Amino acid sequence: MLKFADRMDGMRASDIREILKVTAQPDVISFAGGLPAPELFPVEDIRTAFNAVMDEQGRTALQYGETEGWYHLREQIADRIGKKNGIKAKAENILVTAGSQQGLDFCGKLFLNPGDVVLMESPSYLGAINAFNAYQPNFVEVPTDGDGLIMEELDRILATTENVKLIYVIPDFQNPSGRTWPMERRKQFMEIINKYEIPVVEDNPYGELRFKGEAMPALKSMDTKGLVMYFSTFSKILTPGFRLAWICASPEIMEKLSLITQAAVLQTSTLNMMVVSKYLDMFDVDEHIEAIRPIYKHRCELMINTMRETFPEEVKFTDPDGGLFTWVEMPEYVNTRDLALKALEQKVAFVPGSGFFPNGGNEHCMRLNYSNSTDEKLVDGVRRLAGVIKEALK
Repeated sequence: MLKFADRMDGMRASDIREILKVTAQPDVISFAGGLPAPELFPVEDIRTAFNAVMDEQGRTALQYGETEGWYHLREQIADRIGKKNGIKAKAENILVTAGSQQGLDFCGKLFLNPGDVVLMESPSYLGAINAFNAYQPNFVEVPTDGDGLIMEELDRILATTENVKLIYVIPDFQNPSGRTWPMERRKQFMEIINKYEIPVVEDNPYGELRFKGEAMPALKSMDTKGLVMYFSTFSKILTPGFRLAWICASPEIMEKLSLITQAAVLQTSTLNMMVVSKYLDMFDVDEHIEAIRPIYKHRCELMINTMRETFPEEVKFTDPDGGLFTWVEMPEYVNTRDLALKALEQKVAFVPGSGFFPNGGNEHCMRLNYSNSTDEKLVDGVRRLAGVIKEALK
């Protein structure tokens, strides 16, 4: 009989990945995955960039490269996050990863021993929960409200909890809630972090998909002690298939992350990095982002307005200023795992909310995605879901 490592006992399949297997059926309207709209991918521009790379540097693109990533791309990333997020960084502060998920795994490997404590928003991104869970920590959930993490609760928890090794947060258009921290909370957070000197993962995959309100500075831009590791990605603004993301961190952390990368994967794909770098040289990515924002804004507003028209008044949901998700809270007696099965009978899929809480519970919540559906499917899917909800509330 095979004997697996103890860490495998706590690992479970992602609710999203399991549901996506079902939603591959063409007749299912899916609000489950966080998928960007494929019709918005700049296919022809990527093709042009790819051909230019192969014509100019084909042999280099097909060869091994630096562990930290293609240097010119790292320069471009450092320059971009400086202009967009107020983060002072150089190429040497950037590690390119195969998606943010790989970066989350690396941070778990870097900071966590079995029994260490990870603080997360309640709810939080289930991919991060699964990544950290492999290193057998204890999770402590920090309460949230309509403006995100409640800082008084964070301070209280840090003052009374031993062995906190890592804090994971998504301040912009949080996955799954869609909430964004206001400026005052960002300042309070950094004051608390500097007080206790706990490493922070600031995950910002959706920050450039803002379609209402004013952009907020990154936590990393206020980091004076090198405690914040800033994560972002090309997956939501360009193409998820390349699996290109990055971590911006202090030299001390970068040194360790480089060692972990060498041991795990050696490097991220040279070809993919060079194609994206060439795309950034040849085309205006900001122009592309400006073109996709209104479409996501329209789809978000269409979903929210249809929910307002059709959902029972007992059902509450967020109205995000950007990103890809809205968060729905049902009366507490409703189990959304059961509801998901009923919805699938009506050919509608969503992700039940309990998976977004590292310690379980909260079976009455769900996450809905609006980015990857046509107008017709959005309205039809919400109406079908409303019918299932009304039946459950009887």
